[in-house]
Amino acid sequence: QVQLVESGGGLVQAGDSLRLSCAASGRTFSSYAMGWFRQAPGKEREFVATISPSGGTSYAADSVKGRFPISRDNAKNTVYLQMNNLNPEDTGIYYCAAGSTILTMARGLTNYWGQGTQVTVSP
Repeated sequence: QVQLVESGGGLVQAGDSLRLSCAASGRTFSSYAMGWFRQAPGKEREFVATISPSGGTSYAADSVKGRFPISRDNAKNTVYLQMNNLNPEDTGIYYCAAGSTILTMARGLTNYWGQGTQVTVSP
């Protein structure tokens, strides 16, 4: 069992940056691919970015590629999402997730979800 707790959300202005963190419980964190998803108001949850268990490979959605690097610290059981040059379309609840591989994560096939953290970007 893995429990995920997100933090770092908030209200910012367009062009600002935020860093989200996701702290995981359990001893098997380094065996999971980790990822971030988001859900905008009135829309379905969508994939944002994912990173391999070792941290050596990552993949991001086209909408955030180059703006939202994902990273992880296996010694701290934590995965991060650095969000740069935010725009109002990035508003939503951001969820951390754990899964088997970055390929399955990118398809939304996950084993565990966090509760989410709200990110609001004003114009």
